[in-house]
Amino acid sequence: MDEGPGATILINGIVADLHGETLIGATGLPIFLRPQTFATLRYLLRNANRLVTKTELMEAIWPGTAVTDDSLVQCVHEIRRALNDGTHSVLQTVSRRGYRLVLATTPGPGSVRRASIAVLPFTNLDDAPGQAYFADGLVEDLIIHLSKISGLFVIARNSSFQFRGAATDARRIAADLGVRYLLGGSLRRAGDRLRITAHLIDGETAAQVWADRFEGAAADVFDLQDTMTEQIVGVIEPTIRRAEVTRARAKRPDSLDAYDLFLRALPHAQANSGTEVNKALQLLAESLALDPDYMPSHGYAAWCHEQRYLRHGFDPADRAAALRHADIALGVNAGDPLAMSIAAFVRANLTRDYDGAIEVLDRALAMNGNSALAFGFSALISAHSERDARATQHARTALRLSPLDDPMNYHPWCALTLTSLFAGRYAEAVEFGNMTIRSNPGFSVAYAYLVVAHVRLGNQIAARTVANRLLEVAPGFSVTAFARKDLYRPPLMAGLVAALREAEMPEG
Repeated sequence: MDEGPGATILINGIVADLHGETLIGATGLPIFLRPQTFATLRYLLRNANRLVTKTELMEAIWPGTAVTDDSLVQCVHEIRRALNDGTHSVLQTVSRRGYRLVLATTPGPGSVRRASIAVLPFTNLDDAPGQAYFADGLVEDLIIHLSKISGLFVIARNSSFQFRGAATDARRIAADLGVRYLLGGSLRRAGDRLRITAHLIDGETAAQVWADRFEGAAADVFDLQDTMTEQIVGVIEPTIRRAEVTRARAKRPDSLDAYDLFLRALPHAQANSGTEVNKALQLLAESLALDPDYMPSHGYAAWCHEQRYLRHGFDPADRAAALRHADIALGVNAGDPLAMSIAAFVRANLTRDYDGAIEVLDRALAMNGNSALAFGFSALISAHSERDARATQHARTALRLSPLDDPMNYHPWCALTLTSLFAGRYAEAVEFGNMTIRSNPGFSVAYAYLVVAHVRLGNQIAARTVANRLLEVAPGFSVTAFARKDLYRPPLMAGLVAALREAEMPEG
């Protein structure tokens, strides 16, 4: 095994740092092992995928020393505990003979089953020591915040910083660190301003996935560091999600796992339209058949059943399935902020327990304060429950965190539409309603809100035009079905229904 500058290897989601003689968990924190235990792990890694006898191991780790089997058994037990290998599928026991450490392929981006990233040291282009400290602080903040993203494995600082100044091919660095993506950048002072450039690289192809530039006043260095961290992380999350969906779509059907099937379901689920929801549910069912405990699939399954219930016939079976999946995502194994956010949204829409949903969303945001998706769901629930200040603040935060053309941006835009409608700011509601539709043209409810805003402004021709478009997107739309959603207080719901009738929408 190569033990050069990149002597790290990914095992069962844990990074073994061969130089630091530690394991690094998904949170970026080290897992320390006794010297003999790490030496045992190192020897097994050097001889991965082959049977290593007990005699061979004991001679390698304790040369010339008389020790009992208990010493080796204790080391093996500590390794398994550190690797979360409760099933002994990674470090296998070969009865009465020895052990085999299973690594299916040589570590590298292609062998990583989950999205993973390393943040490399940013280059200081001006050679000013103070700016170098700022650049290192920015990278450390990025690592901490990226580590909070559900489903994203982030390499710890002490591993990625080994590549400071290394003129090594991106594919080699990614292979050494066992990650799919590399985030790098540079820092330059321009007058009284600091300018950061950042770029995301696909470690398998060395292709650039995303790049952008950020700048701010050098005098406010700590505020600038916080702002840039928020901006970069906000862009990275949806960018990696889109890249992972593309990667999953390109895989052969016979090589898909639960994660790939979940990724394939995302575009169909996020479309929030009748023609797509059934495709999403089929893929999510296949994902959960392979991994019944995969919380993001439960979260999205809950949301898809909720979509089908509210927009396609109010089938009690869909309501029950939505709540069942939501309860799993919020149950004793809860801890995935993405699944928690979706489940809270679903339960709020089906049970009107807005206070409970807000409490869950606050916990999810405490776990990942850079999630545009969680802020978007929180904005909508806040709008539904007339928490207008929170709805506006969280909608704006979601849009700031994800300024790109994110398919989920229709959530915050829709929240702003609703708060404007309920406050009687109908011109604003028209503006935000148009932005909602631009973000997701298949989201039928947004057209209904836009019809209401035009009616309240007295724009009957515009209201009729939007109403016709609504019936093209959702041919089965009726005022009766819309009223049955019962998402808002009776006076608010009655006002929306009256405006739709005034626009001569089908009654039912």
